[in-house]
Amino acid sequence: MAPTAAKKQVMASGKPPRNAGRPRSEATKKAILESTIALLQDNSIQAITIEAIAKQAGVSKATIYRWWQSKASVVIDAFIENHIVHTPMRHDIHPAEALLQHWQLFARQYAGWAGRVVGQILAEGQSNADVQRQFRERFYYGRRAVVNEIIEKLKRETPSFPNVETELIMDSLYSPVYLRLLWGHGQLDEKFISEFPRQFFGLLGVEFDSDGRVKS
Repeated sequence: MAPTAAKKQVMASGKPPRNAGRPRSEATKKAILESTIALLQDNSIQAITIEAIAKQAGVSKATIYRWWQSKASVVIDAFIENHIVHTPMRHDIHPAEALLQHWQLFARQYAGWAGRVVGQILAEGQSNADVQRQFRERFYYGRRAVVNEIIEKLKRETPSFPNVETELIMDSLYSPVYLRLLWGHGQLDEKFISEFPRQFFGLLGVEFDSDGRVKS
């Protein structure tokens, strides 16, 4: 039996041939997510369709359904990929400073189009349990675990830190953003973004200077 082209390549180079499929698949996935983000800039979730995402990305609907089961799944993953890039949690600085920076980046993201998308995902989740479950499992739990880790580190490094459960700290720190986003009783403006986390940590005995550094 004559050797195949792939076997001839191995015989000639001593190395297996490169798998061209995986890089192409990753590039296609990235194009789909970026196209979804682009569409969400000016359109509601309800207004965009799988057909529109496919057209924007230059792929077929079948390609999208190869990786995602629904439009909501694509939107959630697109949001997650964009949000995480813009709201990193640093591990090379004081944990309180890391939390302050992360919270302010998070709030600024939600003050823009990303907040509008989250509001729509949460609204749809009220009538679609699967959307709510996906958002919790693919976004909320992972980010909460990251914040939990940093707060636990802050507790270990701050002997005077009050005995407050980490879960309560997380709920109290991040809930006001969702409250303002969904109820609209207050703005996610720079005054709130600058002052609220400083006042919150002040109640826990952690003070920041004007540059966002923990006062010794």
